[in-house]
Amino acid sequence: MLNWDNPLDTFTNEKTVTSITNEHALDSIEQVGESEIPQHSTSSLDTMKPVAAEDKRVINGLTDINQLAPFKYPWAWNFFLNANKNHWTPLDINMSKDVHDYHHRLTQEEKHVYENVLSYLTTSDILAMRNVGLAVMEKMTAPELQIYQARQVYEEALHTWTYQHCIETIGLDQGEIYNRYRVVPAINNKIQMANTKINSVLRPDIDLNDKDELENFVMSYMFFAGVFEGCWFYNGFSPIFSLQRRGLMSGTSEQLQYIMRDEVMHSAFGIRTVKQIIFENDMKLDPKAIKDMWLEAEACETEYAHYILRDPILGYSAEEHIEQFRFIANRRAKQLNHAEPFPGAGNTLTWLDEQANLRKEKNFFETRVTEYQAGGALKWD
Repeated sequence: MLNWDNPLDTFTNEKTVTSITNEHALDSIEQVGESEIPQHSTSSLDTMKPVAAEDKRVINGLTDINQLAPFKYPWAWNFFLNANKNHWTPLDINMSKDVHDYHHRLTQEEKHVYENVLSYLTTSDILAMRNVGLAVMEKMTAPELQIYQARQVYEEALHTWTYQHCIETIGLDQGEIYNRYRVVPAINNKIQMANTKINSVLRPDIDLNDKDELENFVMSYMFFAGVFEGCWFYNGFSPIFSLQRRGLMSGTSEQLQYIMRDEVMHSAFGIRTVKQIIFENDMKLDPKAIKDMWLEAEACETEYAHYILRDPILGYSAEEHIEQFRFIANRRAKQLNHAEPFPGAGNTLTWLDEQANLRKEKNFFETRVTEYQAGGALKWD
């Protein structure tokens, strides 16, 4: 079963990567006399020095960003390799039953839940894509991290396509669904909290050598990894999974199961990267700021839960949703080496971890000439 705290703990292909010395580059430097080197070429000569793994840093590094190996962070490369095993497109999943379920089996309350979950997710994944692609990735100075983040940007776009495919297939009013986040306060407040975080670091004049700027960047990245993807996405899928448990909307649920695999990886990678930045820069974050982040996130999630579940549906309620958020928040805080923000929170959805695991060996591409490993062949245990 997928390990939510460390999805790569069973990865079997991890190897220790050693530094590789570029002997040809060294020889060419040694053969050049001082008289042959123009005075202005000192910096040019520095760029010809072989990259040593120990000189790399996650941010504010001075090594060649274009040179992948030697690795300092082989775990980041392993994230990239494993992410490529979870490959699908929304067109590969049969949605015909969902069309029938939505129009003939769902109650009005269940339709309200389904539509608003999709409305929130469509905007959220675009925000996640912008955060990684524009606010985070360009600040990384170790290419092995950037390469996984490039895959992450693609995956966020794929998720957005998936929600769009569900909306289009079911026959929902696209303009109305997509605009709900702008007119429904309970959805908008979550989006605005995320917008505030991304806008604080998406500035051309940001200087991460400045202690305050660096702390703000880490807090923003921590929010997206720990709260936005680690809690809000995880909790955001659970109402749909509750329908799946009752034999409803199975196509949409299967789509979300594949997305869930990606999001677990995104959260785990972001949390590990944040911890690495904190370690490399000997940072001490403000405990009050961290606590306030969790409390604000809980307030947003509480309002959202009471809106989408204003009338409980069979087997799922707003109270269960909120308590599950607190439970998962404690899990993410522990991964970040923080104190639990909600001590004593209970696991109200005991079925969720199992429900969210895709337990299929499906080859989407068995009828195609070229076959390759799809998400269903991923081995998590």
